[in-house]
Amino acid sequence: MECPRPFGDYMLLEQIATGGMAEVYRARAEGLAGFAKIVVVKHLIRPLMDDQEIVDLFVSEAKIAVELMHVNIVQVFELGLHDGMHFMVLEHLDGLDLARLVSKALPRGPMPIPVALFVAAEVLTALSFAHGRKDRQGKPLEIVHCDISPQNVLVSHSGEVKITDFGISRAAFQARSLHDTLRGKFAYMSPEQIRSKPLDGRSDLFSLAVVLYEVLTGRRLFKRGTREETTEAVKSADVPPVSAYRPEASNGVEVFLSKALSRRADDRYQSADEMLSALREVIVGDGYGASHQDMAAYVREALSDVSELGPHASEVQEAVLVLSMSTVGGRGRLPVGSDWVDGLAGEEVEVWERSEHGALLVWRGQPLEDHAQKALEVAHRVRARLARCEVKVAVGIAPGVTRIHLASGRPPGDWELTGPFYLARWLMNRSGERGRTLVTQRVARWFHGDVGVRQLGTVTIQEDRSISVYEVASARPSSSR
Repeated sequence: MECPRPFGDYMLLEQIATGGMAEVYRARAEGLAGFAKIVVVKHLIRPLMDDQEIVDLFVSEAKIAVELMHVNIVQVFELGLHDGMHFMVLEHLDGLDLARLVSKALPRGPMPIPVALFVAAEVLTALSFAHGRKDRQGKPLEIVHCDISPQNVLVSHSGEVKITDFGISRAAFQARSLHDTLRGKFAYMSPEQIRSKPLDGRSDLFSLAVVLYEVLTGRRLFKRGTREETTEAVKSADVPPVSAYRPEASNGVEVFLSKALSRRADDRYQSADEMLSALREVIVGDGYGASHQDMAAYVREALSDVSELGPHASEVQEAVLVLSMSTVGGRGRLPVGSDWVDGLAGEEVEVWERSEHGALLVWRGQPLEDHAQKALEVAHRVRARLARCEVKVAVGIAPGVTRIHLASGRPPGDWELTGPFYLARWLMNRSGERGRTLVTQRVARWFHGDVGVRQLGTVTIQEDRSISVYEVASARPSSSR
């Protein structure tokens, strides 16, 4: 969608994100005498407007979040309907999510221990409030977030820490049918969540402990090469000691995380208050005190590495792997259900564009070769799903480097027809003629297992630059190394 553009009482300024259910925009609300306020507008994507289960999830998210007025929780201002489309208006936080912050700071090493513990304490404060919330009659709402992950922890430039996205949360007032489907990021689920067992707040505490472990060590804890391997790792909850990666971490940190990451919920901290109290004892006793000012300083330092971009100090240069796909001849529809990202592409991918007949998927960050096999798997699954309907799918995959605007999470300007995005689309168009996935030489070299590729030729894309184009000849990629 082009921006800026009006949307009811709001002016959509720029798209921030696109997910399996909704599109998210930075927007401006205008009032009398020139009053203006920057907010976030999140609306369902059009293909899902008639999907009652998705609508119920979206409305449920707003109903839960509106009950949670807390300094460490992103506030929901409004739930509405515009042009037949459900939307909600949320608080705008001038910053970025924890996943992106850690990625930007990677050259500096893992997050300082005091700062990491500060983040965990702020999230625990939010969870304590959410888990203990009651309705007007004094009955517990029994809210469980169910998706505590680095992507859903936001950090502002002034050092604020807030949790967001109650899209798959569970609460007592919800229809029980909304609890029957396993949703979320598998690598951050608790063992009981991955087994589809009844959940309470202790599941969120386990997820937060996974986040804390990862930001302390700079390593993924349970994430593996396939979904099945990841879920088995979560179920076993076998956790290497933090000291193996951060030998300077105190014994107090080690003991705290060991208890928080216990496989059995009864062996963990039994409430956010108990866990927060234990964490504060570690912070005070081991000298790990940090403040909002320390958090803000860390954000500034993490983003200062983009100084080589000169006037583009609000942007960072990032490696991306781009997959462009479309149905051939305008026939058929791409899958647009809520399982699109988690079910097909995995939690690392971002869906930057989506329609009934096309999509643009982006994997960010090095090493890109780790994403290539997953991109090919996505292409295979979509082809296989639509082949039953005799619908052909064109796919192009290309790597590259682009500037990413820190606020929007997108390249500045008219990025759609530049760099790797243009190249992926060009390959996609040629793919439509041949009926097979087309990739660049670099991508072809990253495939493993029984993937077969064949060179088609060399194409000049600039006066002084050419690329070799390959087509994927094998029927199915291997999903393991």
